[in-house]
Amino acid sequence: YNFFFFQAEDGIRDAQESRGLGDVYKRQVSTQSTWGIKNCLNKMFSSANIQPERVPGKECVWDYPRPAICEPTPKKLKVVFNGVTIAETEKGYRVLETSHPPSYYFPPEDCNFNYIKKNSKQTYCEWKGAASYFDLNVNGKQISSAGWFYENPTEKFQPMKGYLAFYLSKMDACYVNDEQAKSQEGDFYGGWLTDDITGPFKGGKGTYGW
Repeated sequence: YNFFFFQAEDGIRDAQESRGLGDVYKRQVSTQSTWGIKNCLNKMFSSANIQPERVPGKECVWDYPRPAICEPTPKKLKVVFNGVTIAETEKGYRVLETSHPPSYYFPPEDCNFNYIKKNSKQTYCEWKGAASYFDLNVNGKQISSAGWFYENPTEKFQPMKGYLAFYLSKMDACYVNDEQAKSQEGDFYGGWLTDDITGPFKGGKGTYGW
């Protein structure tokens, strides 16, 4: 980890930017001194006892960057809900971020909008900007906020503007190169786990502060 510490008045801000965990840091920092912040961070990460699982020929999520990045992927991606293929592409993007399995984004032209309807939900990502959400209704089976997309993402994520991502946990099945992926733990993150990715992964109980 690379941490940068500045004068006291800047300490809280720079601590939260260094790992993007602002709420956690602000709750646990008892003093605004630079050393107070540094001691807090050291305590948090030493207590996490994270041991990256690095296996030759596989990607370890602890080698992914932070801030997050997006990159095109030639892998064949597919989403199935209620027995219907909702999206299928070989022109997707994936977002990589430290401690998270990749999340995959489908170009709108490869998604079936007969079943997709935007809803009013919005959230905000510090890297990508404001996220919008959509519902699915497939032959009478409905699911709310089945996935999300960025209508006007930040500059670095403009290549995936309008691309759709799906919560694997809410689908019948999601595939990466014909391998059925598993869902990242937690009710917020949307990563897809495949056999070529190693952890440990953020999302489960006790990992919020990673």
